[in-house]
Amino acid sequence: MKYLLLIYYDEKALERAGKEYDSKVERECLQHTERLEAQGKFLGGNRLYPTATATCVRAKDGKRLVTDGPFAETREQLGGYCMIDAKDLDEAIEIASHLPSGQLGTVEIRPVMER
Repeated sequence: MKYLLLIYYDEKALERAGKEYDSKVERECLQHTERLEAQGKFLGGNRLYPTATATCVRAKDGKRLVTDGPFAETREQLGGYCMIDAKDLDEAIEIASHLPSGQLGTVEIRPVMER
C-alpha cells in the first residue's frame, strides 16, 4: 500500500539551528532515502521551500481567490513529503519514525487512495 508521509516542523527553529545543522539533516535524509530505495520502498519525495513562498487558491461559485502564504497559521509547517510503499500501517510507522527530518517535528502518515 502507498502512504504519503507529510513532514511538519517549525521553520523558525530550523533557521535558528543554522546551516550546519540543516546540512547535517539533509545528508541524513539522503542516506535514509538511499536505504528505502534499495528496499524498493521509496516512491518519491522532496523538501519544500519555506511557507513564505506559498500561494493559496480558493475557488467558489466560479470565482478564484489567490492569496500569499500558508492556509493556516501553526507552530509547525509542512516542510516536505515522502511517498512510500509499505505492507501496512505498522511498517509505514516504522519508516516514518526513522525519517531524519521527522526528528524536527511531526510526521503525518496518510494512506493514498489509488484509482
